[in-house]
Amino acid sequence: MATAQLAQLQGTATPPPKRPTDFPGLLKAFQSEIARALPRHLNPDRMARIALTEFRKNPRLGQCNPRSVFAAVVQASQMGLEPGLMGQAYLVPYKEECQLIPGYQGLIELVRRSGKVRRIEAHVVYERDRFVYRTGLHTVLEHEPVLDGERGEMRLAYAVAEFDASGDAYHVEVMSRRQIEAIRDRSQNVQRAKKHGKTT
Repeated sequence: MATAQLAQLQGTATPPPKRPTDFPGLLKAFQSEIARALPRHLNPDRMARIALTEFRKNPRLGQCNPRSVFAAVVQASQMGLEPGLMGQAYLVPYKEECQLIPGYQGLIELVRRSGKVRRIEAHVVYERDRFVYRTGLHTVLEHEPVLDGERGEMRLAYAVAEFDASGDAYHVEVMSRRQIEAIRDRSQNVQRAKKHGKTT
């Protein structure tokens, strides 16, 4: 009879260690998973510390399934984005589940890492700015912001990406204030704030 079986019969076998059920415990026990997911330029200890800090900053994350919080951290690791810090990504509670939401800084970082974009930037156009935008076979975009004095109300915003690859050297997206606000108003954060009479 094997020693382990004999010990079990005698009641002296060591019980298997309990698997952690809370997020800090999962983070500690499975930090190697984060290390495997991370790209080389990021440190697993740093990612674990950042994730734990973000978890402690938001009490609602404590009400989420701990596995979903850990899964969101692994997803952030795979993307090479640090939650909360510099707006790269956010751990967002949705009822009992946590979701990773990349921030615009994180999306820009991913685009830059692709090696296909040389430059990407976004600007706001105000009432007193001079702004020309024409599409066709060739896109024309000219923006002269007022640098001295009041610029007036926001009119629109635009983003420009300059590519390294051959072909179209630039891509331009222009959105009116109404379009921007419509997207904002569809967000769950705004919907939740309206429901509870709060602003965001």
